[in-house]
Amino acid sequence: MTPLVQFEGVSLGYGRQPVLSKIDFTLERGDFVGFVGPNGSGKTTIIRAMLGGLAPMAGRLTRAPGVRLGYVPQRDQVDSLYPLRVSDVVTMGRYDRIAIGRRPGARDRELAHHALEHVGIADLGHRLLAGLSGGQKQRVLIARALVGEPNVLVLDEPTNGMDLVSTTQILGLVRDLHDRQDLTVVMVSHALNEVANYVARIGLVFGGRVRLGTVPEIINEAVLGSVYGIPVQVHSFDGHRVVVAKNAVAANGSV
Repeated sequence: MTPLVQFEGVSLGYGRQPVLSKIDFTLERGDFVGFVGPNGSGKTTIIRAMLGGLAPMAGRLTRAPGVRLGYVPQRDQVDSLYPLRVSDVVTMGRYDRIAIGRRPGARDRELAHHALEHVGIADLGHRLLAGLSGGQKQRVLIARALVGEPNVLVLDEPTNGMDLVSTTQILGLVRDLHDRQDLTVVMVSHALNEVANYVARIGLVFGGRVRLGTVPEIINEAVLGSVYGIPVQVHSFDGHRVVVAKNAVAANGSV
């Protein structure tokens, strides 16, 4: 596989305050990686460094020539009060390809329409962003990232605040983009049970460190118990993994 982004002994933080230390991680072409950890653990910090917005405090971070990253921020970081149409929001993803002082052209608008088709909401292009549901807004943000023609899609908490149906639809869409559009995907989430059933590799972000491995290597009782410091059980239902704390099982009498 081809290395796209590589962290070698990287430490990250803000000012002089470190958040994560000694990260060793290689993102390879075709990867589907999920970083999981509690709020404030440093998941988004990894994304900021990957996107080039945060320089390492120590170590070496390299990106292969020609790597284009499409970024999907958290929905609550996007102000949907402005009276912008969906098609206009998606076209914003082309701005780094448009010369300064020029307006989006026919090609840009065509690519925006295709991006909306890819995420299944081509019929919403004329609608205002503020009037959409949470799941629809998330699809708009994914389309905005896709219209820049990236080879790596980076998502920050893509299902935060969503109900079960919307969560399943968005994660299914992301997996489909990985499988059918040949996109390398990185996403961060605090929801271990959600991510574990979609990605190929998981990075547990906890206590200032990152532990990375395949899903079977990470989603097991020994590893999760040692990382989180509590006994857990890993169950499988219809091919889906479910992680629960043992004391929760005991209290409820069932999973």
